[in-house]
Amino acid sequence: MRVTQSAEAAGPTAPTGIDLNLLLALDVLLEEQSVQGAARRLHLSEPAMSRTLGRIRRALGDPVLVRAGRRMVPTPHALAVRAEVSAVVERARALFAPGRDADLRTVTRTFTVLCHDAVPASCGAALFARAAREAPGVRVRFLGESHVDAPFLRQGTADLEVGVIDTTSPEVRTEHLYEDRMVGVVRAGHPLLGGEVTPERYAAAEHLSVSRRGRLHGPVDAALAERGLTRRVVGGVGTFPAALFVLRDSNLVGLITSWGLPLATALGLVTFDVPLELPVLGMGLAWHPRHDADPAHAWLRQCFREVLAQWSGSLDG
Repeated sequence: MRVTQSAEAAGPTAPTGIDLNLLLALDVLLEEQSVQGAARRLHLSEPAMSRTLGRIRRALGDPVLVRAGRRMVPTPHALAVRAEVSAVVERARALFAPGRDADLRTVTRTFTVLCHDAVPASCGAALFARAAREAPGVRVRFLGESHVDAPFLRQGTADLEVGVIDTTSPEVRTEHLYEDRMVGVVRAGHPLLGGEVTPERYAAAEHLSVSRRGRLHGPVDAALAERGLTRRVVGGVGTFPAALFVLRDSNLVGLITSWGLPLATALGLVTFDVPLELPVLGMGLAWHPRHDADPAHAWLRQCFREVLAQWSGSLDG
């Protein structure tokens, strides 16, 4: 499916007609949030894409995309219909596809994956290399976890969520893959490594928190409280990669999961078992059911299943 110059140049459809070219164009415009990017994706000139956007605006009675500085951002109405537009386009693609075993080498798609920064830092290179071999028309865009919870999968802002899945949306598909655990991490030569890491010595150290919501307390503090201990958290950052650079150049103590091990090793950091009973982390995938029968999305899910499988035993290895 694609928008054509001839279709763009044609006049408006009849009041009772439906122009699928406009739906496809709207889907790409909301994904790219750029007339230039959408024109490139749909093989149109920028003036033709601008005229198509104008037709979409008239059809919806909404600006759809508005200028915000040097960028264009979707309007609230555009965000509200984005998921449904994407679903209609995907159903149309499936209807006209030769079959479920479609050749991935002919697919042109951009997938947005919601996860914390350690995921692309650890496996991004391998995933991009696999896409180049198996699905060269597929682009994967990693979206960092937000400090607020929102129905990103239902809205169509993200196509797949990877990591600790805590969604409560009943319609979202979830798949548990394995259980991970947190380990401590410090710079090489840190004083804490000079003897047995007991709960008391661990609590006495200064700590760095990692939280996308800016929290400075968590399960570690609850586990210490059960022993009558408290720790001093001197500050926090939003992502694990940022934390590792801070830990490399300080005497602070941090935590990572298996995803952070390659980064920790590359920075010369040392990991150790935390002397506390910490809750395990359920790692998995989540997606909206509109993608269930989509061969390209199924391929993407399988890629992450295999990547996650590689890491599932890395903390025990």
